[in-house]
Amino acid sequence: MEQLPLPAFDSTSTDRTSKTLQLAIFGTCAAWFVSAEILAGRAARGLTNRFDFDAWRQLLSSIFLLFLLAIGFSLLNTISHHYGSLRSVLGLPKRPTAREEWVIGAAIGWGIVVLAVLPMGLAGTLYVHLWTAPRAFGLLLLNLATFLVAALAEEIAFRGYPFRSLIEAVGPTGATVIMAMLFGMVHMLNNDATWTSVLITMLAGVLLSVGWLRTHGLWLPWGLHFAWNASMGIIFGLPVSGITDFSSVVRTQARGPLWLTGGYYGPEAALFTMVAITVGIIFLVRLTRDYAWHYTYTPATAGGYPMDAPPPAAHTAMEQQAGPAALIQILPTTPQNRSATDDPKP
Repeated sequence: MEQLPLPAFDSTSTDRTSKTLQLAIFGTCAAWFVSAEILAGRAARGLTNRFDFDAWRQLLSSIFLLFLLAIGFSLLNTISHHYGSLRSVLGLPKRPTAREEWVIGAAIGWGIVVLAVLPMGLAGTLYVHLWTAPRAFGLLLLNLATFLVAALAEEIAFRGYPFRSLIEAVGPTGATVIMAMLFGMVHMLNNDATWTSVLITMLAGVLLSVGWLRTHGLWLPWGLHFAWNASMGIIFGLPVSGITDFSSVVRTQARGPLWLTGGYYGPEAALFTMVAITVGIIFLVRLTRDYAWHYTYTPATAGGYPMDAPPPAAHTAMEQQAGPAALIQILPTTPQNRSATDDPKP
């Protein structure tokens, strides 16, 4: 893989005015996200009530939210004089490894959920019910589409343009901690949320932020987030952050201690999920070595100055005054009056 520098933001800037501007942009992004989510929810509710399509409400709300985030963040990016394509603003750069990154993220997300649910299965706390009516499979496809769009919208809101602005203001470590805390606090509003679920969601926020920091793109976090939700709600039929509406063909009830099953909130409130996420972070870092080198490296400088700086003007003038070097003729060592294959004379 050819190494290319990433034309991205500078997170090492010491300009206080610039950092203040980025904090203001981040605050505006947060306010716009809250407003956009309210507007998207109301629009989806109005349409589904008008045409009696209640099953489509979540998908329509996610589509509207994605549209509003794209409009708002693009406008903020233009106001801050950071011009670029819509894909770059949203954090989805066009590159040859995009599909590969998404698949790796999906594999990690699926693996984390399997590892988190495994202790419940071994303990015999899972009770599975199957619904095989034709409508169930239609809902399954609808839920897959909802997870796909909703995961992208959520990643753009938490690891997209606002996250990059926060990095410019407080650095990658501070931005990761702040965004993880906000990610957990937003999910605290879900039904049956607990302090354990909030902490686990914060750790999941760290996992997803590391995915962006290792690739400088949302392809991998998007795939991870989608596979996490789809595996939890569709494959295993368990609640996703306290929401049970996404279980159609497979419907599962977990009966057991809250620390093991997470109760009505689902595995995202079970203590062992913390272990699964920690393992996921380790695998993510190991599997993204090439991407980190390819997309996130900073060109080396000597003493803070570029290595390709032009030579001093005085040095250039001396070279010009010296003129071209004299030609030197190299004569053959073998005498011209005999062949090199002749016997030497005594």
